[in-house]
Amino acid sequence: MSEGQATRRSELPGRYDRGLLLAALGITALGVVMVASSSIPVAENQHFGPFYYVTRHLIFVALGVLLAIGAMRLELEKVERHSGLLLLVGFLLLLAVFVPGLGMRRNGALRWLNFGITGLQPVEAFKLLLIAYLASYLVRHRESVQRNFFGVIKPICVAGVGVVLLLAQPDFGSAALVAATTVGLIWLGGARLRNLVFLGLPVMPVMAYAAIYAEYRIKRLTSFRDPFLDPFGDGYQLSQALIAVGRGEWFGVGLGGSVQKLFYLPEAHTDFILAVLAEELGLFGVLLVLALFAWLCGRGLLLGARAIQRGLYFQGYVAFGISLCIALQAIVSIGVNLGVLPTKGLTLPLISSGGSSVLMTCVMIGVLLRVSYELSREEAQSAESTQQRLQSGVWA
Repeated sequence: MSEGQATRRSELPGRYDRGLLLAALGITALGVVMVASSSIPVAENQHFGPFYYVTRHLIFVALGVLLAIGAMRLELEKVERHSGLLLLVGFLLLLAVFVPGLGMRRNGALRWLNFGITGLQPVEAFKLLLIAYLASYLVRHRESVQRNFFGVIKPICVAGVGVVLLLAQPDFGSAALVAATTVGLIWLGGARLRNLVFLGLPVMPVMAYAAIYAEYRIKRLTSFRDPFLDPFGDGYQLSQALIAVGRGEWFGVGLGGSVQKLFYLPEAHTDFILAVLAEELGLFGVLLVLALFAWLCGRGLLLGARAIQRGLYFQGYVAFGISLCIALQAIVSIGVNLGVLPTKGLTLPLISSGGSSVLMTCVMIGVLLRVSYELSREEAQSAESTQQRLQSGVWA
């Protein structure tokens, strides 16, 4: 390469965002500790052995790390180029749960695919594939989305198909999360708020009907108002969670000292793991969780803003979408455990015991780190170009 010739972006060294990586590692480490603490009584009661769930969780974390490393090495340009095909794969996964023998029913819902040794929730992959498609759409139709009402309709309708499939499973929590992430990402893409509100007006009654058409959802809403009116019936989960949170006070009863996890609090190692954490680590532990998620999602949003400023629009919108998705799921899970929101079956990312959620959250973190890598390459190329112009005495 001749002197003064700019280095190609792909040849420049990049670096991954250390703050983002540290936040993800901190959340994951805390999750391993809390799964170990909360799952032992459950595993022993099911005669699996005391360390069954924590061992399973560690296996999925290890697999998730491998997938994250793969995502960190994947050029996002390829993802953008094939985003439509990837979205089609996401829809096929959601439809696959309705195939007899392949779809697996748990707790009255068809949300799982049966792969013999384990079951996987396709919605976890669908969330990331939808974000990739929406980011690609925002790049291709950015001006239309920002200026025209009709530019907003198509991505809303595409996401709406996914929401309908999720409601048919039924999975109201994930459907609401997908809808909120879609609206938030399109808004960050420059869509006018009034257009989003206008589109949302006819959707709100549909979501409200979906929230109350099933008797068990109505009971969740009524028990949420005052779970102690029926503490041994409809309000049992939430009342036990609030008792756990109250026992923790400022610094908790000590790691491993939770009483509520001893068969009082259902789903102690999954949906209500934060309640066990609050009991054992107190308000300090809850604030630590909030700080780690704020750090992780804040870094992701900042990366998105910087990427867009550098002209890396797809990378920026992907970072926005992933950060919103993780933040919203964490907020809902924490809100449910603290009695601020009605009970929903959403896990706390990287902390709750799980398979599909852990794997795909790790992939999301890997994609965020890839965004930071490509952003650093772009900034390095810009700095090199500036230095060359200074050396040649020519300013662009």
